Amino acid sequence: MNIYFVSLGCDKNLVDSEMMITNLRKSGYALTDDASEADVIVVNTCCFIGDAKEESINTLLELAAYKEERCKLLVAAGCLAQRYHEEIKEDIPEVDLIVGTMGYEKLTEKIEEALNNKGVVVESFEDINYLPTPLTDRDSMSGGYYAYLKIAEGCDKCCTYCVIPKVRGKYRSVPMDNLIEQAEHLVENGAKEIILVAQETTLYGKDLYGEKSLPKLLRRLSEIEELRWIRILYCYPEEITDELIDTIAELPKVCKYLDIPIQHGSDNILKKMGRRTDKNEIISIVDRLRKKIPDIALRTTLITGFPGETEEDFEELKEFVKKLRFERLGVFTYSREEDTPAAEMEGQVPEDVKEARRDEIMEIQQEIAFEKGKERIGDDFDVMIEGSLPDEGVYIARTYMDAPDVDGYVFISSDWHLDSGDFVKVEITGAKEYDLIGDIVE
Repeated sequence: MNIYFVSLGCDKNLVDSEMMITNLRKSGYALTDDASEADVIVVNTCCFIGDAKEESINTLLELAAYKEERCKLLVAAGCLAQRYHEEIKEDIPEVDLIVGTMGYEKLTEKIEEALNNKGVVVESFEDINYLPTPLTDRDSMSGGYYAYLKIAEGCDKCCTYCVIPKVRGKYRSVPMDNLIEQAEHLVENGAKEIILVAQETTLYGKDLYGEKSLPKLLRRLSEIEELRWIRILYCYPEEITDELIDTIAELPKVCKYLDIPIQHGSDNILKKMGRRTDKNEIISIVDRLRKKIPDIALRTTLITGFPGETEEDFEELKEFVKKLRFERLGVFTYSREEDTPAAEMEGQVPEDVKEARRDEIMEIQQEIAFEKGKERIGDDFDVMIEGSLPDEGVYIARTYMDAPDVDGYVFISSDWHLDSGDFVKVEITGAKEYDLIGDIVE
């Protein structure tokens, strides 16, 4: 029986999709990349912001058309399914099976149940504070020589704009031995880079081991022989310890790269968001990181148009971005999510103002990124080949400063034959807005 699978949303959701697909393959299902050839269609949905909800709903509606052909079963899984399962049953009657965020372990048996109970919507939900046991032999769907390792589930921070605790539960760490087995399997199957993800990676192990254990995990991962890079995403600034900084500085396999979502640069807005740091604390953490790891690349994300964001707050944010000069930066406009405190706040900002502010920050960041790129001209880097543009004789690669899908690339002209996943040394010869140009160093 053929399964067509769509994974929407974040890289953490992708790991859940990989778990589901691996389970389905073990149960004898075959994966197809053609929806018209599928007996079962699964959509692992997202509902983090409005655009993600809309994409998930549209994808379900679009794929529902295949029920008129070969498809026997349409499955809605993941965050949207967890949060809006009653609405899905009412508004998208083509959906036969609804699987919550923690219910995916039973996907195979629930598919069988749904196939045997035509006309009845089958559901698979677990308590959102349950932690499914991750498969240590899962298949990677990243499409490259990197794989994501989800080290924890859920979140305890309860920022006022965020629905994650309501659909993913409290913070629970995955046991370290399980993570090492997963990583070893992924590396044996071709991964050269392991990317650590969670709603928050910096708190890893506090619930299991009584202390923050990310440094210990990094040391154990570094012992995997064929693993080349370890990258850390989603580090809450207030949880970054000197031990973690020293460990990143010390271990050669750990990329000198850190993703620190800070969301804003105005204390007024940070307080409204329920964040645990103020502007000066963020500046202090960034200074500590750059002092101890001079070649570190820092990525962050910001939100414009949060309720109550005044022109003064926005001007403060702009000055903050100019002062800290992050190597990598992305901006979201505030998404008003029901059942969150921020949705009921006064001073909701019009969409056009949110978008204009986002665009203004990105213009500032584009100039910063270009200037930082020019500073790299003449430097040598080990890069991972990601692919090529054969008609142009150009290879696409990433440095340690670039996470897949969110950061920039290095474009290399070369007559040599290179394969994806190869590491080569390049000298940077030019810079574009967010990307670099390089030549291979013999």
